[in-house]
Amino acid sequence: MRDRVAGAPISWGVCEVAGWGYQLEPDLVLRQMRDLGLRATEFGPVGFLPSQPEARAELLASYGLGAVGEFVPLVLHDANVDPTVVLDTALDGLVAAGATVVVLAAATGGEGYDARPDLDADAWRRVAVSLDALTARARDRGITACLHPHVGTVVESAEEIDRVLTTSDVALCLDTGHALIGGADPVALARDAADRIRHMHLKDVDLAWAKRVQSGEIGYSAAVAQGLYRPLGQGDVDVAAIVGSLEAAGYEGWYVLEQDTVLPGPPDGPGPAADVAQCLAFLTGLAAGSA
Repeated sequence: MRDRVAGAPISWGVCEVAGWGYQLEPDLVLRQMRDLGLRATEFGPVGFLPSQPEARAELLASYGLGAVGEFVPLVLHDANVDPTVVLDTALDGLVAAGATVVVLAAATGGEGYDARPDLDADAWRRVAVSLDALTARARDRGITACLHPHVGTVVESAEEIDRVLTTSDVALCLDTGHALIGGADPVALARDAADRIRHMHLKDVDLAWAKRVQSGEIGYSAAVAQGLYRPLGQGDVDVAAIVGSLEAAGYEGWYVLEQDTVLPGPPDGPGPAADVAQCLAFLTGLAAGSA
């Protein structure tokens, strides 16, 4: 399992949302990933790594990092939006870098993750049809498409996750933090939907902050900045049960350490790398305990 642990730039505060926070340079992020012993990473937001596929792959390789996949928000519910152009661009980069997964989010079409629309039956049908079409398109390029239920997107809650799994054949990227904040039970999902899970984003969550997001008392981005996410083993997600359940079910995919972070400015000392190191130590302990 240790060989299937990867990093993600969002753990260093690098995010696609405008105004999210201070954005670190790729050299620092990739160097710290390498020094922590991570073998691979997701790409991060557009603009973080070179846009040219071969140059992106060469940059990662220069730090000894492989490519895992890319998070790609796409509008799926609007008949006037064609998501294939954005997907095809992402697939070009993934294929060039030898990555295996494209992580789709059902974007709202708006900025950020603090508001989302209510969909009618026709829009939900478009979501399901789009997911199946995009899954086939990715498969033709040798890439597995997974839907990432995500706070502030069209697919967030337990009911919405179930609806997508029932009406489409798309695989699932289980993000343990977003599932809990969205009102789903990540332990139950890992147990009951193991046959659909092809990719993992591991997060731990402070439940008190999660409840404030659920109630609308505070927006998602503000809660992240206040400490919504905790290093693995220090929050209220039963990460050990989730990993144990998946491994018992024969899961062979990546575990991406993805602890969303907002940086107010340049960090002192190791900065976010210290939290990633704690996450890695926790997961390595789980792997050792199961050996």
